[in-house]
Parts: sequence; C-alpha cells; structure tokens
Amino acid sequence: MSSGACAPALSQVSDDAVRIGVMTDLSSWGRDNTGPGSVEAAKTAIEEFGSTVLGKPIELISADHQMKVDVGTQLARGWFDNGKIDAIVDVPNSAIAIALHNMARERNKVLLLSGAGASSLTDELCSANTVQFTYDTYALSKVTASAMVAEGGKSWFFVTADYTFGHQLEQDATRFIKQAGGDVLGSVRHPSNTSDFSSFALQAQNSKANVVAFANAGQDTQNAIKQAHEFGLVGGGQKLVGLLMFDADVHAIGLREAQGTYMTTASYWNMDEKTRAWSKKFYARTGVMPSMIQTGVYGAVLHYLKAISAAGGDDPAKVMPKMRELPIEDAFVHQGKLREDGRVIRDMYLARVKKPEQSKEPWDYLEIVKTVKGEDAFRPISESKCPLLKR
Repeated sequence: MSSGACAPALSQVSDDAVRIGVMTDLSSWGRDNTGPGSVEAAKTAIEEFGSTVLGKPIELISADHQMKVDVGTQLARGWFDNGKIDAIVDVPNSAIAIALHNMARERNKVLLLSGAGASSLTDELCSANTVQFTYDTYALSKVTASAMVAEGGKSWFFVTADYTFGHQLEQDATRFIKQAGGDVLGSVRHPSNTSDFSSFALQAQNSKANVVAFANAGQDTQNAIKQAHEFGLVGGGQKLVGLLMFDADVHAIGLREAQGTYMTTASYWNMDEKTRAWSKKFYARTGVMPSMIQTGVYGAVLHYLKAISAAGGDDPAKVMPKMRELPIEDAFVHQGKLREDGRVIRDMYLARVKKPEQSKEPWDYLEIVKTVKGEDAFRPISESKCPLLKR
C-alpha cells in the first residue's frame, strides 16, 4: 500500500491488484475536514478489512485536486485511462465530483463520494457507478431547517458560497424552511476562500432574521461564524446555523465563539464505545478527531472491499449490485442501505455546539439534539428524478 501527496498516473499496470485513489483537498480551504485525514481514513479501512481481497493486494494512492475542476478531471483521467485505478474516493467539491461522476460512468469505474454534497448527484444526474456515502444538501437542509423552524426560527438570512454546492444548499434549505412555515428574508453570496466576512455579517445582522445560515464549508464557515460573533449577532438574539459544519470547524473557531451554533452531521466521534474506540485510534495518527467526511471515506472503502469479496471480483458490473445488496455496517453506520440511485440511506444527527462549561474533555464539542432516521432525512423515492429507481 502506498500513498503520495500528488501521485502520478500509474502506467502499464497489470490488473493484479485492487487500486483505490483518494482524491481530496490537501492544500486549500477544505483540508481540515478532508485532506490527510481522508487518506488516513482510507488506510484504516484497508487495515480493518485486510491487506488483500480475493488474493489481490489492495493499493492506495492519493492526490490533491486543489479545489480546481481542471486539476481534478486531469488527475481522474490519468488514473482511469492509464493507471487502472478501480475506484476514486472522497472528492470534496461538488463541481469536481460532477465532472468525475460523468467520467466514471463513461469508463465503467467506481466513484465513492464522501466529501461531495450536491444532492443532484443522486437525483437527476444519478449513475449506477456512483455512491454518495455520507451526506447531501437535501438531508443537511431538511434536518436543520425543519428543526430550527419548529423551534421558532421563522425568518432566515443566508450567507452562501458562490459555487455549485453553496447554491444547492441554499436552494434546498429554502424549500424546507417554506414547507415548515418559515420565510427567507434575503441572502448574500461570497467567493470561496474569503477571509473578510464583515460586510456579509452586517447584512445578516441588518436583516433582523431569527436565523443566519451559512451555506458554505471549511475555513469559509470558520471565518464567517467568528466574525458573526464579533459583530454581536448571537448577543442580539439571532441563531447561527452551519449548514455544512464539522468538529474541526468548532475546534478552529473555539467553543466561546461557536457555542449555540446548530449543525447536522452524519457521524460524531463521541456517540458510543465503537465510535470512541475508532476515533481515538484515528486521533493517535492524525492529532484530530475525524470529521463525517473522513468517517465516510473509511466506511465507503470498507463497504467497497466487502462488495468485491462478495462479488468474486472487482468488475463494477458485479461489485455495484453487491454494494446495494449488502447492509452497510461499520463503526459509524448501522444497517445502512445503498439505494439504486447511489444514495446511502443512513441516520443523520442534529447537533448543537456546547457551551465551554459543558465540555468535559478535549473535542467534547457537540450535543446531539435529535436523531433522524435515514428514510426521513434523505430524498424519498417519490420525489426523485433518477431513472434508476424502481417506483
């Protein structure tokens, strides 16, 4: 097993191994929640499964797509066309994921998405070769918006990243806010990797909305929430929501400034004995607790390897049906199910960031407010535009 920060395409490689490529963000604004941690998570899955499958060694390489579509597509093309990579995993950034999603379908390869959240990937764009393992904009929006409106958050203002994921997150959340009887007072869009959110925070504050929702990710979310705190939004009675937020974001912001912020997550390190045991091993290797994207990479790789074993080979035409047939079981997912549209149906959790005095140990940041069953969190078949679903 090998890995590299930006591995070149493998040329003239015989099909005597199962090769997995972790395509992630090793250098940009999403690094903390994906990046090196996603590579380590994939390694832990291989170690848990065993170093071989059906007598073939399992090899792992990694590369940095730098949050750029052209870089990601070039890497994938090299991996698929020359390197005989069997599957690509992670791919934070929905625009890159959509490009790779089409490429994997054309070349009959497997795409295991953990970091990409655009719900269109398993809706109108669905493919029999793509798995969206961890979360999507539909579930994040539905769980968070429905709960917040029910708690009295009737009016909303969005601070949205100006790219595919942010747009879809705001669009999905708006739908559920209005369905629950709430209203959107306005929104503002910002470029990715922004350091100064002062004007956006002021617009959110002046809107007088009950809830200020951040439809962004990574360092953008961190900077936005820090500056919202500095401008006194919470002190003025507004509630903050991170529509895609992670433990590492809370760690970077600090409990004093992040306290009370709501978020929806697919996993949390401190849920039970199994999650704590896995996460402490991960912490020993990385120095951080795992994000849901990183636990999703672990789960996706582990389930893929189990499916190869059950299928008797790594041909996607045989592996994908086995991935849908087998229940998904790992340290963070219990009785999960891969649907025909590529969507993994798993429980989601509404969480609230603890006050500093409530935290009992390092990384003890979240209070799980509500568990939402996968069938209730993700898009129902009746609403789907995916032609692969049997109605």
